[in-house]
Amino acid sequence: MISIPAVAAIIVVLYVLSSIKILREYERGVIFRLGRLLPNAKGPGIILVFVPVDRMVRISLRQEALEVPPQDIITRDNVTLKVNAVIFLRVIDPNHAVVEVSNYIHQTSQYAQTTLRSVLGEVELDELLARREKINMRLQSILDTHTAPWGVKVANVEVKQVDLPESMLRAIAKQAEAEREKRAKIIHAEGEFSAAQRLVDAAKLLATEPVSVQLRYLQTLTEIGVEKNTTVVFPIPVDIFAGITKPLEKSAASAPVPARP
Repeated sequence: MISIPAVAAIIVVLYVLSSIKILREYERGVIFRLGRLLPNAKGPGIILVFVPVDRMVRISLRQEALEVPPQDIITRDNVTLKVNAVIFLRVIDPNHAVVEVSNYIHQTSQYAQTTLRSVLGEVELDELLARREKINMRLQSILDTHTAPWGVKVANVEVKQVDLPESMLRAIAKQAEAEREKRAKIIHAEGEFSAAQRLVDAAKLLATEPVSVQLRYLQTLTEIGVEKNTTVVFPIPVDIFAGITKPLEKSAASAPVPARP
């Protein structure tokens, strides 16, 4: 028959064994002893939690990703959007994360939704699409200010997806097409201007040496002959016709006019 001291010893051993808790490297145990918070969180490793005197709350120190549900937003230029984001946060003070807020993840999510609507409502659509990094930094700064008293650090905020209305997508496509057409026309005009400038320079250079014009004629004939064409177009200077027409005009002027009957 087991004696009373042996039974008491067994009970004590079982109680001590049940009080042993093992915390992983990334976990901390926030201990409430008779309802009062102990100044330092315990862990990692083996700790003792004497129930019912002590109550432990496990807190993970790993970084967590919190997705913000899609929010209906009206931008500064009255464009309706549906935007969602993702928040990266981690606990840096386990005691504050347990005592200062009932559920720090839910609280951060609610702050993120309201902050996302207020911040994006102050910017225009073009700024949202072109300067997303600046907006992300502003969101991160505002959220970090709110969560700092809870011992939670918001490491980063990223605007994940921006859903535009179908009409706005068509308008943006037309704008991009018009912009590209404008650039194409400018490039074409610049090419025409450069070509005209080169032709002017070439004409000035050919005018300094009249023989060079004849060489250009011969080169043109050579290029036509390479193509094996049956028709040969030979350019004749206008000066040749001027030399022929002047003597004809003089002879016509000196000829006697026949008398009228």
